[in-house]
Formats: sequence, C-alpha cells, structure tokens
Amino acid sequence: MNQRIWDISPPVHEGAPVFPGDTPYRQRWAATIAPGCPVNVSEITLSPHVGAHADAPLHYDPEGATIGEVDLSPYLGPCRVIHAIARGPLIEWVHIAHAVHQLPPRVLVRTYERAPVDRWDGALAAYAPATIERLAALGVKLIGIDTASIDPADSKALDSHQAIRRLGLRVLENLVLDAVPEGDYELIALPLKLVTADASPVRAVLRQLTAPRP
Repeated sequence: MNQRIWDISPPVHEGAPVFPGDTPYRQRWAATIAPGCPVNVSEITLSPHVGAHADAPLHYDPEGATIGEVDLSPYLGPCRVIHAIARGPLIEWVHIAHAVHQLPPRVLVRTYERAPVDRWDGALAAYAPATIERLAALGVKLIGIDTASIDPADSKALDSHQAIRRLGLRVLENLVLDAVPEGDYELIALPLKLVTADASPVRAVLRQLTAPRP
C-alpha cells in the first residue's frame, strides 16, 4: 500500500518572500538547449534561509557547527504536528498542551490557517523560549514552525534561537502545514551538505506512518 505524502515546503521562485535583508531567489540561464548545446543549465543565487530551511548552529552561535557538519538524524523520523492556529505572537505551552502526551522526538507547530507563501509577514508567530525548554525536557530534538522564524521578526536577542543553542535542538522554519491534520507522521527534511553554510534549504515532507503488523 502506498503511503500518503504531504509536501510541507513552500514554492521557491523569484519573488518568493524572504526575511528583510536576506538575499532573494534569483535564477538565470547559463546555457540553453540550442544547436551546439544539448542541455539547459541554470545559475541560482539565494539565501540558504529561502523557503523551508534548516538553521545550523552557526546561524546563532559564532562557534557553532555549519549545516554540513550536523548530524542528520534529527531531520528524519517520527514527528507530531500540533495546531496552534492564530495563537501568536508567541506559542505558549498552553497552546500546545492538548497534544504533548508521549511526544516523538520532533514537533512541528502550525500557526497559520493559510501560510502566506506569496508575501512577507512581519507579525509572524514564534515560539516562547519556555515552550522550547519544556519540549526539550520531554525529549524533543527538533522543533519546526510554519513561519519564517522561531523568534519574533523584530527580535534582536533571539531568545528562542539561544534556547535551542543551549539545549542542542535543531530547527526547521518556513514550513507549510495548511493541509496537514494534527497528528503523528514521519518527517523527512534533510539539509544539503553545505560545509561552510549557516543554513540549508530542505524539501520537507511528511509521510503517513506505517501501522505495525499484528
């Protein structure tokens, strides 16, 4: 039986929203199919934080590991999607407490009824640092969110990023969870092996869990 797959990655194209100051996605053709040229070859420029992406510790820690150095295991395996729609500006424990029994090691929080894949949202919802602390205490190793950051867009202290640094968690941002019911799935969201980068785009998907055989 085929397992259902939910693609939870936003489209990436010229004009896709980026965090203010980040390098937007741009593409040009370095070669096109024509007499004497058998292939199309493009050149792209982008911030590694465009679209669905994994932050490396280097992003928020000057001594942190690059994305090409991190262990891949947090980005692959059982995960829970929890709905906390329109509960911002910070996702507090009370917003997710209904779904934290026997948590898997990965938690993704949906905050939007419909993710703004065509525009920047400066009022994005973020994690409260105390929520991250409590998730980590329950064994969570990766957190994700359907906004561009786990901290408020105007934050300079980046308290939630500093919480995951201190606790050794990994993070996925800018997911699209519009079509995903609350519940448990298999997460697959592997970053590229960019050996000097502070983040990596991912093609994040959720897969229906296989029921155990009797």
